[in-house]
Amino acid sequence: MRHLWAPWRIDFIRGPKPEECVFCAKIHGDDDVEHIVARGKHVYVALNKYPYNNGHLLVIPYAHVPSIEDLDDATLLELMHMTNKALQALKAAMHPHGFNIGINLGAEAGAGIRDHVHLHIVPRWAADANFISVLANTRTIPQWLDETYRELKAHWPRE
Repeated sequence: MRHLWAPWRIDFIRGPKPEECVFCAKIHGDDDVEHIVARGKHVYVALNKYPYNNGHLLVIPYAHVPSIEDLDDATLLELMHMTNKALQALKAAMHPHGFNIGINLGAEAGAGIRDHVHLHIVPRWAADANFISVLANTRTIPQWLDETYRELKAHWPRE
């Protein structure tokens, strides 16, 4: 039998589950605790708590809506501007070889939190799908979220 230790998940498993949307609750939290890298007028950028890859960022509108179709023009524009800033910070801090950027709309499309639209930015490196990903369908994340957060915060583009 194989064991994959993920001790950071125990807080989620045992912890209280908010009745409020996790992204709406995060808005009012402390940036350092919530790993919010940057805030704009209409959107904010945070590390994904359960990343697909190291440096996985989410660009999240403050508006609690299920689709980008429900966002006003100012929010859509800031969503893309913050995505560009996130790319700049990730390139400066982590030097990825590429990115996956996407929005999952609906449970069938993979939206884990389908009632609050958000954009994923996943840094990718050559050969980052190593044997454990391919053979064991398991991802390894080589850096703690707090460390990634500090690096990205330090490299976030200044106005």
